[in-house]
Amino acid sequence: MAKILVVDDESSIRRTLKDILEFEKHDVDIASNGIDAVDLAKDNIYDAILLDIKMPEMDGMEVLDKIMNFSDVPIIMISGHGTIDTAVEAIKKGAYDFIVKPPDLNRLLVAVRNAVDKKVLVTQTNQLKKEVSYKYEIVGESDFIISLREMITKVAPTTARVLITGENGSGKELVARQIHEQSTRGKSPFIEVNCAAIPTELIESQLFGHEKGSFTSAIKQRKGDFELAHGGTLFLDEIGDMSLSAQAKVLRALQENKIVRVGGEKDINVDVRIIAATNKNLRNEIEKGNFREDLYHRLSVIIIEVAPLRNRKDDIPVLVKRFISDISASQGRLPFSITEDALTELQKYNWSGNVRELHNVVERMIILCNDVITIDDVNLYVKPLML
Repeated sequence: MAKILVVDDESSIRRTLKDILEFEKHDVDIASNGIDAVDLAKDNIYDAILLDIKMPEMDGMEVLDKIMNFSDVPIIMISGHGTIDTAVEAIKKGAYDFIVKPPDLNRLLVAVRNAVDKKVLVTQTNQLKKEVSYKYEIVGESDFIISLREMITKVAPTTARVLITGENGSGKELVARQIHEQSTRGKSPFIEVNCAAIPTELIESQLFGHEKGSFTSAIKQRKGDFELAHGGTLFLDEIGDMSLSAQAKVLRALQENKIVRVGGEKDINVDVRIIAATNKNLRNEIEKGNFREDLYHRLSVIIIEVAPLRNRKDDIPVLVKRFISDISASQGRLPFSITEDALTELQKYNWSGNVRELHNVVERMIILCNDVITIDDVNLYVKPLML
């Protein structure tokens, strides 16, 4: 059952639409003018709105503008004076659909059903986006984290390429995600490629795609990550492990904003922002002949170094409490608490695996400890396993 608002200055139309929709088990409110419609839309959460265009005082187009300013509810415009120009104008302003009076019953019900389905999808999408944003939030209160957030705020709105350096598990991916989310490309794709996890012979196909028949297992054409990230961000994680041949093609793509699929001849234009990350010292890799210096300079317009956890131990209590909350919820358990001396003890370790290791330790203690994590639990379940 959906909650629907019907707005029309003709009482017969309001009554007819209300009866039809209530017969379909929907919950229906009615308004006889635009002013009341706007007030109802502010005070209620509707799954769809049926809105007449020709009304006194405030017409449907003005109502549409006002509601679109504070709500994403799908609005179906209805009019007895419908023209193509009117319909086009309504759709441009954000209306979901346009129906001419007297409405065809089947057409009306299909439009309402589709609008309600759209509202459900929008709600689910927004919830998923919130969950993703929460998952990739940068947590901490240290001076380093404060400076890092400020740097991301400055860099994100630009088109500059970013090179993120730091040890494994320190949070390089979180930085890349935050740069993407806060950029003008935030609603476009974020494609992540772990260059260390893909075999050398497959990395070019992964990045640039391939044409059917270009090699033995290429049974169909495949788009590469550059194409999939078009309009968005391509995150090249552990780029220090990329082969020299792939580096050369990446350099060309950055210089010309074009790629060629493996086995192909046609240039494909791509609009991609590159964020790269590595746990290696690329200057040393350049001296060893393992990394192209010209590619390094292309990637390192902005360099962000993520400090290891041992250099920002003030963040450990905040991270631990966040992990306790998240892990407890994922396991369907009430949130644990942790004593201050236990937190102080956790701050004494060097955390060679950084934030990832700390997360694993917290998860271990939640599984093995009682409802309160004490210093004895840290000494029993953490200390013996620390390197």
